[in-house]
Amino acid sequence: MIEIYDTTLRDGTQGEGVTFSVTDKLRVAEKLDAFGVHFIEGGWPGSNPRDIEFFELAKTRTFRKARLAAFGSTRRKDTAVEADDQVRLLIDASTPVVTIFGKTWLLHVLEVLQTTPEENLAMIGDTVRFLKSHGKHVVYDAEHAFDGTKDNREYALATWKAAEAAGADCITLCDTNGGSLPEEIAEIVSFAKRNLKAQIGIHTHDDIGLGVANALAALAVGATHVQGTINGYGERTGNCNITSVMPILQFKLKQPNVAPESFPQLKELSQFLDETANIRPNPRLPWVGSAAFSHKGGAHVNAVQKVLRSYEHIDPALIGNARHVLVSDLAGRSNIVMKARELGFDITNSTPQLRQMLTHIKELEHQGYEFESADGSLALVIRRSLMSTPPPFVVDAYNVSVRRDGGTSSCEAVVKVRVGDESEHRVADGDGPVNALDAALRAALVRYYHQLQDVQLTDYKVRIIDSRSGTAARTRVIIQSSDGNAEWGTVGVHDNIVEASLQALVDSLEYALVRTGVQTPAAVS
Repeated sequence: MIEIYDTTLRDGTQGEGVTFSVTDKLRVAEKLDAFGVHFIEGGWPGSNPRDIEFFELAKTRTFRKARLAAFGSTRRKDTAVEADDQVRLLIDASTPVVTIFGKTWLLHVLEVLQTTPEENLAMIGDTVRFLKSHGKHVVYDAEHAFDGTKDNREYALATWKAAEAAGADCITLCDTNGGSLPEEIAEIVSFAKRNLKAQIGIHTHDDIGLGVANALAALAVGATHVQGTINGYGERTGNCNITSVMPILQFKLKQPNVAPESFPQLKELSQFLDETANIRPNPRLPWVGSAAFSHKGGAHVNAVQKVLRSYEHIDPALIGNARHVLVSDLAGRSNIVMKARELGFDITNSTPQLRQMLTHIKELEHQGYEFESADGSLALVIRRSLMSTPPPFVVDAYNVSVRRDGGTSSCEAVVKVRVGDESEHRVADGDGPVNALDAALRAALVRYYHQLQDVQLTDYKVRIIDSRSGTAARTRVIIQSSDGNAEWGTVGVHDNIVEASLQALVDSLEYALVRTGVQTPAAVS
């Protein structure tokens, strides 16, 4: 069994843009516990009031699968461990596990701590011994273990042996600078394994893109405890991403770690952390990213249509992810067929309209349309190719004006919409031209389609397609919309940003009606 030690709430928060409130930390800890990691490092009780409050509140919580750990350092130099306030706070945190770090590298002992090699060994041993005397499970993090070993192997080993002799339950070798290579990691972990009886752990960083590879190299030669963060959060370029490590162990190396039944919730756990940290998810994260099982090239999609495992290393459902077929100017017939089925259309390679549909989509892509993030617009293109049903509404005319009064400005939009044989003319103000246009369009349509009251624009992105044309460049607008049950994207392209925005808005509202099966407007008294 490989122990999974999550340090998202401590080391992860040292990453740029990552911050959690006390309430956030409690929610994350409970989520990690439910998922089944073995250890949750909650923070450093002596470093800030937020972590002190977290540990106080954590005392009232029951963790069913994980053990909570408080993090700190060895005692201060030339100070009795019993008199060190920071060590006392680790005891007061009342966690079953305490993790402390100490110095392995003589450079840090002499230049940073400015103490003697002998005193550093005493600091390690005294602190571990004191924590063990209070009944704690002690994880000793050997900071700069790999750089220190490269510099002076004998002294590095002496620091680890000091922790072991004092009773440390696990000695974790840390690649703190994140610059080691897998073969270096494997050799030094093997060296530690030959000379220590205690459990060996590994803690890596991703400074050269090898955080996960280095952790796996350590586990391959005998480490049985791995530390990391969800989504690889962490200082500089991040920590070892245990969102990758756990499924690699489970599905590729057949090494048990968290419970097998947890893995279908892996993507949800990843998204939960991003949402809580208010970080936009990285679509290209291995395993859990939205693009991890996306297929775009026509030849690839054709193969996947026939044999899924031809271009997928695992069934995405095993880790809670999903297959996505992308449609672009690289698409072939298989892309259209699989994507159409994903969107709810029953078509095959022999559908008569398929060739025309593919040609039309490629032409739209050439004009600047992009459907990878605009499933709503793509569904409408496919629907219009397959059916001759008239649209639920048509925008006959619109006007947007901006008024400036002193230092403030306001926008007004006027729209004329035709629904069947009736015409609606509405005016609305907004914070900007697109907001005003959205408000006027919605006001004109809700009389006929009441369900549009629930549709909200959740995101709005603008991309200049050909920046060399300056202010005359074509503009692509992609918006995300939601009705509370589902979310979809739509796209508009035009030289005029307002016209491009209107196209995307019209598609958004039309798709909201189509996806719910609305074909005709409600009766209006």
